[in-house]
Amino acid sequence: MNRVEVEKKVLSENQLLAEELRERYRELGVCCLNLISSPGSGKTLLLERTLERMPSTSRVAVLTGDLQTENDAQRLARFGFPVKQIITGGTCHLDARMIGRHLEGWDVASLDLLIVENVGNLVCPSSYDLGEDCKIVLLSTTEGEDKPLKYPSIFAKAALMLLTKVDLLPYVPFRAELARENARRVHPQIEIIDVSSTTGEGLEQWMAWLERRQQAKKAGQAASTRS
Repeated sequence: MNRVEVEKKVLSENQLLAEELRERYRELGVCCLNLISSPGSGKTLLLERTLERMPSTSRVAVLTGDLQTENDAQRLARFGFPVKQIITGGTCHLDARMIGRHLEGWDVASLDLLIVENVGNLVCPSSYDLGEDCKIVLLSTTEGEDKPLKYPSIFAKAALMLLTKVDLLPYVPFRAELARENARRVHPQIEIIDVSSTTGEGLEQWMAWLERRQQAKKAGQAASTRS
């Protein structure tokens, strides 16, 4: 019983901090996205392909989380955009306090897009609100088609599923249509984009999705300012 009470208290405190972040993003018109997946499903490579397609004048920054090492931040920093590594030291997810602390020193008002690359895990990150506009879940073709049914919480909460590594479909026993069907069983309205960071398939659709999200956030900020 005590364990449950402590967990509820932690989540409640996290939610308060997350709402503060969300309000800050709303006032500034910053679109914040939270990328979540199992380890090895291609989050960092997707972000590399994303950043290299953005004009150098883009107002984008990345926070990337891992238990140890700054490897991902080093990979992403070479594109010239602000990047910070969040080392959790064993914690299997990012939380709102970590995000707030690592935003210190950044001029958040100068951003249009903040991308958070969460720790590789489909369970813990789904419970922690980071103040994001939406969660994005990645499912790779090297995993099982039943992942959405095994880990329904994150698929139910995600606005978008990226089916990654689709270039491997001819070589792996992965039924892509079944994976999509399972995702929609959990979340009928989830958007799905097939992508390959190796061949570039689907990346234009992904970039267009990002642009629509940013435009929607700016439109919401403008409407709020007028009212």
